[in-house]
Amino acid sequence: MAERHDFCFLMCMKRSWFFFAGLVSVLLMHACTPHYDAEEDMTVLRYNEDQNITSLDPVYARNQANIWGVTQLYNSLVELDEELRVQPAIARSWDISDDGLVYTFILRDDVYFHDDECFPDNKGRRVVADDFVFSLNRLTDPSLNAPGAWVMNQVGRKPDGMLDIVAPEDTLLKIRLDSPFPAMLSLLSMQYCAVVPEEAISLYGRNFRRNPVGTGPFRFAYWKEGVKLVYRRNEEYFEFDGDQRLPYLDAVSIRFIQDRQTAFLEFIQGNFDLLTRIDPSYQDELLTPDGQLQPRYEDKLEMITMPFLNSEYLGMVMNEDKLPDDWPLRYKKVRQAINYGFDRVKMLRFMRNNIGTPAHSGFVPIGIPGFTENTGGYHYDPDKARQLLADAGYPAGEGLPVITLHTTQAYQDIAQYIQFELSRLGIPLDIDVMPPATLREMMANADAPFFRGSWIADYPDAENYLALFHSANKTPAGPNYTRFHNETFDYFYDQALSETEDSLRYAIYHKMDSLIIREAPKVFLYYDQSMRFVHAHVENMTNNPLNHLVLKRVKIDQHKMSVQK
Repeated sequence: MAERHDFCFLMCMKRSWFFFAGLVSVLLMHACTPHYDAEEDMTVLRYNEDQNITSLDPVYARNQANIWGVTQLYNSLVELDEELRVQPAIARSWDISDDGLVYTFILRDDVYFHDDECFPDNKGRRVVADDFVFSLNRLTDPSLNAPGAWVMNQVGRKPDGMLDIVAPEDTLLKIRLDSPFPAMLSLLSMQYCAVVPEEAISLYGRNFRRNPVGTGPFRFAYWKEGVKLVYRRNEEYFEFDGDQRLPYLDAVSIRFIQDRQTAFLEFIQGNFDLLTRIDPSYQDELLTPDGQLQPRYEDKLEMITMPFLNSEYLGMVMNEDKLPDDWPLRYKKVRQAINYGFDRVKMLRFMRNNIGTPAHSGFVPIGIPGFTENTGGYHYDPDKARQLLADAGYPAGEGLPVITLHTTQAYQDIAQYIQFELSRLGIPLDIDVMPPATLREMMANADAPFFRGSWIADYPDAENYLALFHSANKTPAGPNYTRFHNETFDYFYDQALSETEDSLRYAIYHKMDSLIIREAPKVFLYYDQSMRFVHAHVENMTNNPLNHLVLKRVKIDQHKMSVQK
């Protein structure tokens, strides 16, 4: 027990030292950097995006930075609320045929594109159903190589190769699927499916990425890439809060400071209104060991936190010819032993200040609507781990070759914790730290037999997680990075896709997750938790388990802001 405590204590001291050293350098640098904000006389929400934004075209809304950027500019047919329930957006209502194949949408007639020079007299026109026919077909245009093209995989094709989407009237849209897909409405809420005007695509072509024209609560104003992006209020936005037309804010200002310590100091000094993520370099400054806001910030900041549909794991490649003959993770009992061999509760407490939930319940995370938590997962049980190793022919780890865990620098501390814990069982673990892009490529090609990974939900349905184990997704382009293949699992997966009754489908999902727990192609680490921090003058900031950033109802209390200053 003392050894484990010493390891965690040293890791926490190391993290605190890095923050202190960074704090001094950041303060010196900040003293030489003038603050500039062209929107000082407006109600502006200011935040930093350290991951940069590469495109404001919704068909490229693949990562969180791009998704948040385009969310403010566009609308889709439907959207998700804070409970991940599908709500109307541009579609007023919809109907699904009894066989689950035809989706009929009735559209609003009061939604207009932003004013832009692509339209006559620079005046945005009304959105009609044909705009969705164009936008959703554009998503599948091979020349764009859009990462979200897969969203339309469920939609049928007409003889001319176009999607089976028709617009009989300006406010009527019909989408026909090839086969039932119960999560289709959730897919249509994604930013990939946002409506764009054909006139803007014709005028700007590839440059639409930095000349966006949407329907959202904010419109594009200014972008110096890698430095600053500004949105202005859309005065013609179609949504209201009572009698008040949304949004409340006059503008949104986004900076692109890559150093997270620098951005944190800017936030603490009041130059940003919103802090969107926790970094190990300053999490002890902001949070107590139990994950609560430090008392010195309680009167100044609000912490907004909830489960985030992100499962963190270690993946183990199976059924690959390229694996060495003595690869021990071929054996289920060795994989199970690793799952029992470390304490997830202590890992989260000492490595992440209790941000997240130990993954004791399988791969499908907490927060998926309608999914019952699985009680058959893994807890810390070193005696059981030792017995499993002995049963597999490796008593006390004897005969085990060194196993290399491939990871990135951001997760090196967790990898070292697991390395230390498994060494107590006789499992020799080596750690190979590499750039994220390199690791992703190795995972796709099964060149990283033991790797750290994570899966963030694209849409709120357990199928999105369970698809990682379907044998059809074993290709380099698919998400089955472990190359897992189980005929029973595949049967359940196909059965679930054809089941339109939610309760029956959820029961099948539960069987699938239980099977994954037993076979253990992954080491389940934790289910993530999103954390946002805002200053006291920011009101109505919300979140949901997909970690969406929706700013249309956010307000700035100017009186509180002046008091704080």
